[in-house]
Amino acid sequence: MANHSLAVPNHLVVTDHLAVPAHLAVPDHLTVTDHLGIPDPLSVAGDLAVADHSLSLADHSLVIGQEFTDVETCRRSLKDIAIALHFDLRIVKSDRSRFIAKCSKEGCPWRVHVAKCPGVPTFTVRTLHGEHTCEGVLNHHHQQASVGWVARSVEARLRDNPQYKPKEILQDIRAQHGVAVSYMQAWRGKERSMAAVHGTFEEGYRLLPAYCEQVKKTNPGSIAAVFSGHENHFQRLFVSYRASIYGFIKACRPLLELDRTHLKGKFLGSLLCAAAVDADDTLFPLAFAIVDSESDENWMWFLSELRKLLGVNTESMPRLTILSDRQRGILEAVETHFPSAFHGFCLRHVSENFRDEFKNTKLVNIFWSAVYALTAVEFESKISEMVEISQDVMQWFHRFPPRLWAVAYFEGVRYGHFTLGVTELLYNWALEGHELPIVQMMEHIRHQLTSWYRDRRNMGMSWNSILVPSAEKRIAEAIADSRCYQVLRANEIEFEIVSTERTNIVDIRSRVCSCRRWQIYGLPCAHAAAALISCGHNAHLFAERCFTVASYLETYSEIINSIPDKSHWKELGEGTDGGGAKVDLSIRPPKTRRPPGRPKKKVLRIESFKRPKRVVQCGRCHLLGHSQKKCNMPI
Repeated sequence: MANHSLAVPNHLVVTDHLAVPAHLAVPDHLTVTDHLGIPDPLSVAGDLAVADHSLSLADHSLVIGQEFTDVETCRRSLKDIAIALHFDLRIVKSDRSRFIAKCSKEGCPWRVHVAKCPGVPTFTVRTLHGEHTCEGVLNHHHQQASVGWVARSVEARLRDNPQYKPKEILQDIRAQHGVAVSYMQAWRGKERSMAAVHGTFEEGYRLLPAYCEQVKKTNPGSIAAVFSGHENHFQRLFVSYRASIYGFIKACRPLLELDRTHLKGKFLGSLLCAAAVDADDTLFPLAFAIVDSESDENWMWFLSELRKLLGVNTESMPRLTILSDRQRGILEAVETHFPSAFHGFCLRHVSENFRDEFKNTKLVNIFWSAVYALTAVEFESKISEMVEISQDVMQWFHRFPPRLWAVAYFEGVRYGHFTLGVTELLYNWALEGHELPIVQMMEHIRHQLTSWYRDRRNMGMSWNSILVPSAEKRIAEAIADSRCYQVLRANEIEFEIVSTERTNIVDIRSRVCSCRRWQIYGLPCAHAAAALISCGHNAHLFAERCFTVASYLETYSEIINSIPDKSHWKELGEGTDGGGAKVDLSIRPPKTRRPPGRPKKKVLRIESFKRPKRVVQCGRCHLLGHSQKKCNMPI
């Protein structure tokens, strides 16, 4: 069936008509614009509804004299036209000087001849027979929709969103182009496009030495080092920016969280991180590393690098408090490189183990009361209650000694931090970057840190108070609670605070209260606030310096500078050994590789509380049976 509305005599050369298959013939009642009419919605093969094509006519037109920069551009443009107008293209000739293609349907006269212009690199349409007499493609499957075409189609989207899934790709191509591609085509197209946009995984490892040099060059004082093992296979990468080192040493509280997450990229590996906490209780990443696998040896190395980092930048090593899940590798590494540090359990890990072992709601509630007990007397009272319910509690305490997690016995200062906030941070980093080559993953982390520092610096400059908002709120609550206490002054520095429950002793010079809350949290408690107000002092001035706005601004005062594009890097491919012989310095990928097959749906680890079904747990006091909104427990 010929398209009479666009018919062109066979003996004429088409100069300004668009090649349109017969199945897209324009009914008489439709208006033809620039010789093209496409009904909306487009109907192909009866009831096959094809997606709306809001593509401009210029994108799918061919005219005599039209130029292409090279033969590859010409080939791609004609494939795009064939897909958009639903006809199959057959390439007759394609070489350095000419490109000839025709419609694949036997007897259809559609044909185009493109030839190279003399003296210039461009190609020009010389001959175009624009009439289609065939029915075109009658289904959603198109021969021209190759893996390469899929890769080009999704490249822009993948540049902004590496998490673009093959399932989403095939759905979007069906909706936008009316073409059905298989899941494997979509997956391979994504892989090819990712390599074009971000480089290959292998290239990422090869560029690591040059990347580390760029980190140190653009951010003087930063630490970036890559280590390889046998036959130059990647083993470890350590990065810490000077802005992070300065912020931690000068302004953060001496508290570090350690954790890791497993990567699920092509070559697997683990992401390790040491993070501090800023004045406003926000996570502050200090150093991170990628290792070929999580092992005791790699944890020992990571803590060694962390110790060097802090030792170089501090005259006297501060006595740190370190929080982790205390697995064997971390435990041995902390004992080796930070022997004086207080190493405590993450309560998420402890509570999960306790809940799984005893499965008793009442026991779990008493456990959380014991966790937050401020004094040994209060703690022992709660232990007695638990023993009455189950004698096995004492055996559990031998495996998890209270001195490592209970507020009453832990010697370090947690500042109210009982669980690892770094766990969620690592999960997000790994989730967002596990499909990127290692250098691009590092750049993703750097971009996020740069953005955080800028935003937090601007936010801090808008505060007019002495303390950061979270500390201001706690001080205000303490002052409000202090009004019901009777204050008896013993001397210039010691006060006796009397309440209906008990009497507490406050020493404002040593910043100590017998309730222990001031020492544990670093902020004046209600008893201290009562004593300070009674003698005309400002309670805000007795908070530890790490809670001040000035400290917060100093934490983020340094800037993480940008790193030039990899095209400007000097790739460190070769070097010489001690005898002057050339040696290969390029890093090869690790020997571990992701196994074949689709990975599990939950590919990345994140800790879970594993709460019992149908039991509500308070996010404020962690007791079971009520929500945070209805919580009235004193914290």
